[in-house]
Amino acid sequence: MKALRQAKKKAERNRKVKDSLTFFRRSVRKALETKDAKKAAELAKDTIKTIDRAVQKKILKRNTGARFKSRLMLSINKAVAAAK
Repeated sequence: MKALRQAKKKAERNRKVKDSLTFFRRSVRKALETKDAKKAAELAKDTIKTIDRAVQKKILKRNTGARFKSRLMLSINKAVAAAK
């Protein structure tokens, strides 16, 4: 019984972290679509912090976090290069 209660709490906590991560990734994508590279770069910092925190707490696997960050930075760097 206790293990079930703990599992529910952990699942809720993990869902909140994943939802915030989805929100940050979506906001960066929207900033890139509007060609606002500066805003996207600022949002990317928060997104990377959230990804790192999720990996540290074992909510995301290490390679998944690395893949998210890599793709995020690729798109940010493309937008910054295009803005110049």
